[in-house]
Amino acid sequence: MERGSPDSFTRMGTLGIEEECFVVDERGRPTSGTDELVYERDPPEILADRLDHELFKFVIETQTPLIEDPANAREALLEIRRALVDHAERHGFRIAAAGLHPLAKWRELEHAEKPRYRAQLDRIQYPQHRNTTAGVHVHVGVDDADKAVWIANELRWYVPIMLALSANSPYWDGFDTGLQSARAKLFEGLPNTGMPTYFEDFDAFDRFERRMLATDSINDRGELWYDVRPHTEHGTVELRTPDGQADPDIVMAFVEYAHALVEALAEEYEDGTPNSRHRRELLDENKWRALRYGHEASFIDRDLDGTVSLGEVVDRECDRLGIDGIKRVYERESGASKQRRLLDTAGPDALCESLLLELE
Repeated sequence: MERGSPDSFTRMGTLGIEEECFVVDERGRPTSGTDELVYERDPPEILADRLDHELFKFVIETQTPLIEDPANAREALLEIRRALVDHAERHGFRIAAAGLHPLAKWRELEHAEKPRYRAQLDRIQYPQHRNTTAGVHVHVGVDDADKAVWIANELRWYVPIMLALSANSPYWDGFDTGLQSARAKLFEGLPNTGMPTYFEDFDAFDRFERRMLATDSINDRGELWYDVRPHTEHGTVELRTPDGQADPDIVMAFVEYAHALVEALAEEYEDGTPNSRHRRELLDENKWRALRYGHEASFIDRDLDGTVSLGEVVDRECDRLGIDGIKRVYERESGASKQRRLLDTAGPDALCESLLLELE
């Protein structure tokens, strides 16, 4: 696959939102549907070239058009969602979202036939065979390649915050894992995932990307599945952290936060602020706390002197960046808690219904 280029990084502050969702039947249970929805039926015009599938035939992906003005991001997301749900319903399917579908049994579900995924299954084996995950990816445009790498380095400390707030996958393969985001831990079973290391500049990242391709460690640059990465084709920094969400308000809170973070960090870069260079092991510890405890997590603070609760971090970030979406997410019931409550009190039908994609 053709490599990316530093020349891709030309625009600051644009947005793109990718959502991975589940194709489900009329009862909300996972079912193979991507062959029909992606290949056999013409999607609505707005989904042309913005609709794809993932490894399993019940996981479908959408991408918004390039969003020039963040004020238009919500409507862009909803327009894509409405088109997807309408397309699915016209062909007998429904659409749901979470980090993992609680009733998905990977041994009973079909893998896609796409050569790229077949090659991954052959190379990675068991960890990829069981990978029923779905997430939200937010792209924020950056106008300089070195700046993008600097920002991606800094964003590593914020990855666990987003993960803890988004945690929406307590069940895997029908089993309560005890985690708040089993998706995050499951996905780390694949190569080239999790918390990335520090890169000195774009040349260092480019050398790494080229080496991985040249040594057949990856088949294309898209297989560098880290939680945050410079996207060398789109000219963005891509945050790949949050679990999938049915509620667009939660998605938009992460979009708002990601955009504000990137803009603030870009200013720090322009001011000559040095990178923090946190050890990956400490960042991994914070990520573990996020996926294990969700809204109840506490983190090793940025100055490495003690710990700070998620609530304290959220208050601090909202004050610092002038945002409020993640505060509302923190104050509501977490996705993982809601799933457990519904299954315990109302049963699997109510749980499946709660995961259906919301359009307002």
